[in-house]
Amino acid sequence: MRRDQLINREPFRTGDRVRAFIRDVRAEVRGPQIFLSRTAPEFLAELFKMEVPEIYDGIIEIKAVARDPGSRAKIGVISNDNSIDPVGACVGMRGSRVQAVVSELQGEKIDIIPWNDDAPTFLVNALQPAEVSKVILDDDAERIEVIVPDEQLSLAIGRRGQNVRLASQLTGFDIDIMTESDESERRQAEFVAHTKVFMDALNVDELVAQVLASEGFTSLEEVAYVEAEELMGIDGFDEGTVEELQARARESIDEQNAKFIEKARELGVEQSLFDYEGLTPQMFVALAEDGIKTLEDFAQCADWELAGGYTTVDGQRVKDDGLLEAFDVGLEEAQAMVMNARVMLGWLTQEELDAQNAPAEEEGEDAAPEAEA
Repeated sequence: MRRDQLINREPFRTGDRVRAFIRDVRAEVRGPQIFLSRTAPEFLAELFKMEVPEIYDGIIEIKAVARDPGSRAKIGVISNDNSIDPVGACVGMRGSRVQAVVSELQGEKIDIIPWNDDAPTFLVNALQPAEVSKVILDDDAERIEVIVPDEQLSLAIGRRGQNVRLASQLTGFDIDIMTESDESERRQAEFVAHTKVFMDALNVDELVAQVLASEGFTSLEEVAYVEAEELMGIDGFDEGTVEELQARARESIDEQNAKFIEKARELGVEQSLFDYEGLTPQMFVALAEDGIKTLEDFAQCADWELAGGYTTVDGQRVKDDGLLEAFDVGLEEAQAMVMNARVMLGWLTQEELDAQNAPAEEEGEDAAPEAEA
């Protein structure tokens, strides 16, 4: 057992009787070597299995564990029997069960959290004891934005960021915590920015621009191509007003697109890339500024280069910005775009592409009945 697998440098000596989790067994020259750990999340789960008969019997299931060994831990549990409370069963009479685990872990505090398949709901539970006002989930980026009351910020973050760090490990999402005041300021800034865009592009007064922004419109494209009935549902907007607004929006979009196309040509974008359907003039500029100027360049891109993603550096997740991430291009869409470009270039046939996609589709079909069961 290595020192970093001990809790708070426990003073064990050769011959001591120790509980630990077997992390690995390796065949070496001197014989099989068994590697033990008391800091592994699995060790905490196994201790609960020993103390809680319902977990051992499979009535209660441990879905996730996050630990700061020797300090604090969070464990997500769910019951397969509606008549049994998973949290209460793990705590035990007067806390006897959880206290037995705490004692074994040198006083490590344990938060027992009811599991929920709905990620935002589970996160709200995981951030206890802090109160959460609102949760905004970004599935593609595996990121959750959490809004908390101003006075709850330090509690939500925890000492040295411990509470939010453990909640992030437990849910598998990166968590951004923001106070209600900060969110209000951000919303106000976005409202002002959208208002200015509509005033400048549509040549309307501030009141009309503010009405559009307050109704949830955030771009010229939304105004230009939304169903006219939706705009006419706004107080004071008649058919003539709506037709004029949409005509101005489309005209402004055409002017902007022409400028982006011109800039893309100045940056050296070749006709082969312009001929690729699915890229906007703004995307051409973004790609060209990164040296992608031909269809061949585009076809050599990886999906994460376009959509963005995360890499792990020294145990920390680091954000990689995608070239087309600002245009809401996700990983699946980016992959499809790149593969279609390769088909256009003849690097692979449509049949080969369909064959590559077929196994994933068949696997999804096979998994569906099991998921229903």
